[in-house]
Amino acid sequence: MNRIIVTGGAGFIGSAVARHIVKNTADAVCVLDKLTYAGNLENLAEIADSDRYYFEKVDICDKSEVDRVFAEFKPTHVMHLAAESHVDRSIDGPGEFIQTNVVGTYTMLEAARKYYNALSDDGKQIFRFHHISTDEVYGDLEGPEDFFREDTPYAPSSPYSASKASSDHLVRAWKRTFGLPTLVTNCSNNYGPYHFPEKLIPLIILHALDDKELPVYGEGLQIRDWLYVEDHARALYLVATEGVPGETYNIGGHNEKKNIEVVKTICALLDELRPRKDGKPYAAQIVHVKDRPGHDLRYAIDPSKIARELGWRPQETFESGIRKTVEWYLEHKDSWCANVLNGSYKMERLGKGE
Repeated sequence: MNRIIVTGGAGFIGSAVARHIVKNTADAVCVLDKLTYAGNLENLAEIADSDRYYFEKVDICDKSEVDRVFAEFKPTHVMHLAAESHVDRSIDGPGEFIQTNVVGTYTMLEAARKYYNALSDDGKQIFRFHHISTDEVYGDLEGPEDFFREDTPYAPSSPYSASKASSDHLVRAWKRTFGLPTLVTNCSNNYGPYHFPEKLIPLIILHALDDKELPVYGEGLQIRDWLYVEDHARALYLVATEGVPGETYNIGGHNEKKNIEVVKTICALLDELRPRKDGKPYAAQIVHVKDRPGHDLRYAIDPSKIARELGWRPQETFESGIRKTVEWYLEHKDSWCANVLNGSYKMERLGKGE
């Protein structure tokens, strides 16, 4: 049985990873999360009663606490997802992104190195440190036929992507300099259940249902490759447990869409599943707003390496995944969504030392 630390495991992607591990494997998982605004224990409610699930309310920048979790939980794998991740927030306040994404990753690497060096030879054969990153480190693509590959040069455009690029470089340096068995994955835009509503897809769904404007940056022509979060969770577990140390794997959904297409698709699904009482289409709520600074035009990942070497392929198309997502938000509008929007989900933290 593997014992896996998942940092940021109360967040959107991290909680999907933790749920996948508990529900689909025999492994134990220790979620390590500071419970910032995007950390929500309701995301883990499905597995909270499992005897293979553990939770530690810990800041990844807190060296002594991170060391304690390593010593007590004795992981075979670390899946490092904890990060500040919203581009708009990084523009307004980059300092927090440097602290969490760069200093926090350094702290995790040093704790892992200390722990790894004390392992037996057999333990060292098993141990892996898997760093989960983003396709935004590559900047944007020039032509419609280009794709991000594992050897694409880095050209980050925002404080967020620059902080993630920095942490990627640290992880690779700890492999080369200290021999720590690390892996890196870079993924395209995730979507699905439990997505915090500052991000495009949940924001559009909830704004539409509340009869609010649906803001679209510029003309909405920015292109993103969309990846259903549960497909991503499967890929991440596969890389952590079967990937080759020192390697990078790009994970994408083969689902390139312009932002305006995504918004109109959501509107059409809501027209079908929850029509407005006045009979008007939800698309009538779309408004175009000033584009954000340094907005990349197109991201698209070539995931052929992970398909070829590890056998992973996404199970969801964008059409099937976005329908599941809209249906989930409709089903949870008065529960999970309401608790996030009114802030009551934060009350659960009182039982976790806050």
